[in-house]
Amino acid sequence: MKINFAMWRKASWELIKMDSKKEWDALDVISKWLIATRSAVTTVTIYSCIIAGLLAWRDGYFSWLPWIILTLGLFIAHGTNNLLNDYTDFSRGVDKDNYFRTQYGVHPLVQGFWTKPQQIQWFLASGVIAFLSGVFALFYTSFNPMVIGLFAFGALILLFYTWPLKYWALGELAIFLIWGPIMIAGVYFVLALGHNGSFENIWNVALAGIPFGLSVASINIGKHIDKMIPDKQKGVGTFPVRVGQTFARYVNMASIVIAYAVVIYLVATGYFSTFMLLVLFAVKRAFYAVAVLSKPRPEGPPAGFEAFWPTWFSGFCFYHNRMFGGLFILGVLLDSAARLFEKSLPLSLNWMGAIALGVAAIYAVVSMWLDKSRKAKAA
Repeated sequence: MKINFAMWRKASWELIKMDSKKEWDALDVISKWLIATRSAVTTVTIYSCIIAGLLAWRDGYFSWLPWIILTLGLFIAHGTNNLLNDYTDFSRGVDKDNYFRTQYGVHPLVQGFWTKPQQIQWFLASGVIAFLSGVFALFYTSFNPMVIGLFAFGALILLFYTWPLKYWALGELAIFLIWGPIMIAGVYFVLALGHNGSFENIWNVALAGIPFGLSVASINIGKHIDKMIPDKQKGVGTFPVRVGQTFARYVNMASIVIAYAVVIYLVATGYFSTFMLLVLFAVKRAFYAVAVLSKPRPEGPPAGFEAFWPTWFSGFCFYHNRMFGGLFILGVLLDSAARLFEKSLPLSLNWMGAIALGVAAIYAVVSMWLDKSRKAKAA
């Protein structure tokens, strides 16, 4: 079996569609796992861990080995949850009759690529690896009660997200909390404990996790709006099913706007410097997402969007999250690095951040001009 590195990269960046079992069987183990767990989406876990690691580095608590083990463990745990999600929905008869989930990416059970026992084997193998990462965190922190609580909470969410939380309209809230303040503050907490550090910044770290958590939750809410009609027919009581499309769309718009408001607040209060305002360069994508969310979901794919259908709201929210998350990490990286080397900087942190914003603005303008020039020549 040939290792397909190109597929690793592709599956980590986009949802894969595949109809041939022969093609599936020819894939290596890692490629199958990345596709089956929808790793293009689960990479948000890595983003959250990077943010936590950078904030720990800023406060002098970062260590490579525990961070890598925690990041890989949480990433695999997220994938494990998706494997269980697919198994549960398939077993309950939800993922049938051309259901939304089967339209946007490979579903090994529905397409006959795996049997139910095989899916369970993959789930258990992934779950064991994720579990061992959690055990490492417990030993690393000398079985701190807070870490035990986080470990137990994570295990419960992994097992009960698909049912009953998603059916009780609590799945979206769980997504926000876990990939935002809980995971980011939790990873920071473990790293800080390993250095016998102070926790005076823990609430600011949790607050710093809110913007990214909201951007991740916006994808989930968008997806649940996209599939609320079949969900309602099958008795899946997601948040949009419970409150209706209009209210869910406005909540999603608010989550995107609030993400930027929290970043600005953290800059205004001094926890972050002006480097973090780099996230404002994702505002164009935020406008796209908000504009689409301001109108009801179309009955079918608008012209030019056929390839992305049926992911409509979720597609635009995912498009925004990719840039927002990337710029958020870049901002935290520059902010943390500048603070660590502040004494050697020629100007204050905020002035250095302002210069970075200016450089980014020039780059954006030049890129737009070059893009328009290329389109004009092509026309």
